[in-house]
This record gives sequence, structure tokens and C-alpha cells, in this order.
Amino acid sequence: MNYNKSQQFVLVLLRIFIGWHFLYEGLIKLLSPTWSAKRYLMSSESFLDGFFEWLSADGMIGIVNIMTIGLLVGVGLSLLLGLFEKWGIAAGIALLALFYLAHPSIPGYESSAPTEGSYLIVNKNLIEMAALLVLWCFPSSKYFGLSQLFNFSNSSKFATKS
Repeated sequence: MNYNKSQQFVLVLLRIFIGWHFLYEGLIKLLSPTWSAKRYLMSSESFLDGFFEWLSADGMIGIVNIMTIGLLVGVGLSLLLGLFEKWGIAAGIALLALFYLAHPSIPGYESSAPTEGSYLIVNKNLIEMAALLVLWCFPSSKYFGLSQLFNFSNSSKFATKS
């Protein structure tokens, strides 16, 4: 499909904004010597409580912290640069799904109490996941990104046919 210039611009802008958000979140965590996912995981209130408690255990939390920061930075760079876009989108969706499942916006869960605004089922994690799904369906790196420069857009097994 061919999109007009304004459609291409909006798709690229969406990718860059989400990429910046992921990169910034990763860098803030990387630069904060006291940051850990432990408290977030321990406060999980969902049907996956046991899984998140396991991830927060002393033997796992170091790995989880490194993976969280690495994925946030990696997804952010992938989307910002338009390089390996499908891989970045898939990793971003998986990470956001875990964030949502740890603290779902479902009435009755104590952890669903809003800290910024009011949520009922849909929260910012689900909205950003939906935006990533849009980018999955309408990839933008072929319009602006390093994959276009290096012609990587067709080399990924996730690549879509134009």
C-alpha cells in the first residue's frame, strides 16, 4: 500500500514518540542507582502474582532489572532509528503486556487505584500497545528509518509485504 505524505508522517511520528518514551524510561532507570523493579513486581495484584513474586526474588531481580532496562532502551532505539522495527514492536508489546498484567486496571484490584487519572480496564499501557499494533500493521521504517538506508525492511522474518 502506498500512503500519502501526511499518513507517512503521522506513522513515523507515532513510531518516534513511542520510541522516545521507551528510550527515556530505560535511560532514567539506567541512570538511577537505586532503581529496581522489585517493588513494582512485589505489589502485583493479578492472577499472575506468583510469577511476578518469583521474578522479584533475590536470585532473579538483578536479571529482571537488567532485562527491563535493556529491553526499554533496545525497543526505544529500534523505534527511534527505524531499525529492526518489527522486532522492536514485538518486544515493546510483550513488555507492555507484562506491565499491564502486573497491575491490571480492573475494578477490585487494589493496585488498580489510579496514581494519575482514572482507569477502568484501559490504561496507558494498553493504549501504547494498541499504538504499537498500528505500527505493526502499518510499518513506517520504509518511509523514514535506518532500515530503509540499509534495506533491512525485507530481511526480517517479521517483515510485511508492501
